[in-house]
Amino acid sequence: MLNYFNDIQFSEKRWFWLLFIIPVMIAWYLWRLKKHEGEFNFSSFTLLKGISNSGKAKFRHVLFGLRLLAITLIIAAIARPQSRSSWKDSKTEGIDIMLSVDVSLSMLAKDFKPNRLDVAKEVIQDFIDARPNDRIGLVIFGGEAFTQCPLTTDHKVLRNMFPQIQAGSLDQGTAIGLGLSTAVARIKDSKAKSKVIILISDGVNNFGEVSPITAGELAKTYDVRVYCIGIGSKGKALQPVAIYAKGEYEYDYVDVDIDEKTMTEISNLTGGKYFRATNKTTLREIYTEIDKLEKTIISEKSFTNKEEHYLPLAIAAAILMLIEFILKFTLFKNIP
Repeated sequence: MLNYFNDIQFSEKRWFWLLFIIPVMIAWYLWRLKKHEGEFNFSSFTLLKGISNSGKAKFRHVLFGLRLLAITLIIAAIARPQSRSSWKDSKTEGIDIMLSVDVSLSMLAKDFKPNRLDVAKEVIQDFIDARPNDRIGLVIFGGEAFTQCPLTTDHKVLRNMFPQIQAGSLDQGTAIGLGLSTAVARIKDSKAKSKVIILISDGVNNFGEVSPITAGELAKTYDVRVYCIGIGSKGKALQPVAIYAKGEYEYDYVDVDIDEKTMTEISNLTGGKYFRATNKTTLREIYTEIDKLEKTIISEKSFTNKEEHYLPLAIAAAILMLIEFILKFTLFKNIP
């Protein structure tokens, strides 16, 4: 309880000057009691022996005490009690991870249920939840690349962006080199000892001015480890082949063509590993590899906002005033 009050400060302290009304009220109350005291002459007190004071008389001052306490609480509430806002330094172990996700139309292929992209988003979000101490960012790419979220430890903000990730939202094509180089640009200045990029694609690089191998060499230059995941079943898969309108596609069975050779080369070049994800289980296996990486210390400042605490005081004052009102017109009711 004492620690609670140590964390409270009043932002409108000038209202405490109103507390000077309390001694004034007490003085007025005592003067009023004195004024209403009656005197009469009596020859003997013998007849008054054995008469005890009424319980009501003993506790009649309780009403005034309740009123004083209620006024004090109201003044304290007006003074706006608040919890103190503060900066807190914290250090946690983690690594920096950029996710680079293919959002080309082929990611709508139905060899994964309901489609490749939805499964990838589900698994990635589970991955984010499993690594609360890591800074994680997100890049999406199709025929171009876009940074959806820079590196952050605020995973709630990152996860809130996932509903916005839609297949076909960027120019058509599969620019793996652009997707990787954009992720490298976002992580290259990181001070973490372990920097990782997880790249997920279901196709072959066919767009963009940066080749995948060049992007891989760039990652190696900045000591970034790249894990590539080829997502898609083996053989043929039902995927979009024509667009009728936004969100409406013609589907047909198409050969699953993933450039595993290039993605394996990129992973080996940077000290990472290539995975072929044909189902959710395979996609989750990357967790084990990343957990083996060296941890690093992330220094972070967190800010605690002020919180108002006037309401409990106001409620307590209202209750005391209600109790006074009830007692005044019931137990302590004056009869003329």
